Amino acid sequence: MRSWWTNPLVTRLIPEAEVSRRAHGIRHARRMPTTSPHSTARVTFPGALGEDLAGVLHLPAGPARAFALFAHCFTCSKDSHAAARISAALAERGFGVLRFDFTGLGDSGGDFADSTFGSNVDDIAAAAAWMRARYESPRLLVGHSLGGAAVLAAAARVEGVVAVATLGAPASPDHVEHLITGIGTDTDEGDVLEVSIGGRPFRLRRQFLDDLRERAGAAQQTAQGTALLVMHCPQDQVVAVDNARQIFDGARHPKSFVSLDGADHLLSRRADSAYAAAVIAAWADRYVASPDPDVVADEPAVLTVHECDPSGFVHHAQVRHHRWTVDEPESVGGADSGPTPYELLLAGLGACTSMTMRMYARRKGWEFGSTTVRLEHGRVHARDCADCEGGASMEQITREIAFDPAVTAEQRERLLVIAEKCPVHRTLEREVAVRTVMRPG
Repeated sequence: MRSWWTNPLVTRLIPEAEVSRRAHGIRHARRMPTTSPHSTARVTFPGALGEDLAGVLHLPAGPARAFALFAHCFTCSKDSHAAARISAALAERGFGVLRFDFTGLGDSGGDFADSTFGSNVDDIAAAAAWMRARYESPRLLVGHSLGGAAVLAAAARVEGVVAVATLGAPASPDHVEHLITGIGTDTDEGDVLEVSIGGRPFRLRRQFLDDLRERAGAAQQTAQGTALLVMHCPQDQVVAVDNARQIFDGARHPKSFVSLDGADHLLSRRADSAYAAAVIAAWADRYVASPDPDVVADEPAVLTVHECDPSGFVHHAQVRHHRWTVDEPESVGGADSGPTPYELLLAGLGACTSMTMRMYARRKGWEFGSTTVRLEHGRVHARDCADCEGGASMEQITREIAFDPAVTAEQRERLLVIAEKCPVHRTLEREVAVRTVMRPG
């Protein structure tokens, strides 16, 4: 039986400077097309003050790796740029996400003036209880601006939370106090504060600030025992970046800080919210992913590929708790939202090549920097390929390896020999049988 993969592998060295130029040179830039390989559903549930709260639930195309809850910024709504885009991006990375409107905001019932910071925290707990009853309790809480302070305060009350991420969150009520434009008096409720957010007037009771002031310090402490990610823009004009330092300093490890350099407070640019979502998803994976009891550590796990967009080519691949997107370029009808199947094949060969050489170097005690492997797949005419057998043309992978300057000539020669022993390389050149069976349902 002939091997399904009949192309030769050509390996050669290239100068480090050329590798750097190819790796960092930008030929053109374009906006990534948007895709929706996940589903959304509008939901309602009872809030802390007895009013129905409105939310949007994002579910990934395949099984959710974990569930997350997103709390929006002060006087914003679940449909703000940050809430909608980050929730969608997390869903595309395998998370089930609920974003909802606090009492009196957006599509939720109730009067915003009746809410307090404490009722916001209670609303988060109510949302988590609804998720737990229908799916599972959120393991990740994400909060934007004052929503960040609220998820910090709510973390201790939500069963199963292991990670909390904040975006532009305040450490004190100062950022609310400076928005006050007037003070009125309600004979039944006391002082009513008028605040201006983005040019829009809102009314809230002084109790809101009093409650926030009492809980502000405690809010940072309730995240203890969970992993914390603090994200903030150094140029934030609404909540100064020093708030991030105070929150970070008040927490115990594990904790991380990521700068949202150049972003505005509302994360209104799509690129900023997409970056924040990618960082949150990658960071949270270490804490929220539950190990699959059916996967034995010493045995290869089953990789699943799920079609997400029957009208295009978007697929999601998943193995253990790792998940990524596979697509085709726009030139062939795809959305270019991920690498192609052949590009992933080349990535497997390139990574295996470098890993195999690194394992050998470690056994030898050789110390040097990183190695770069560049691969290209194409076709070569049989007469131009001394190793090809028959046929007018054959497929070929060209593999170029650039070593660190510290690698000696003798070491390079030996490592090139070892590269030929890469397990993926050997698999590609062996006779490989692919057996296809139909799965019921």
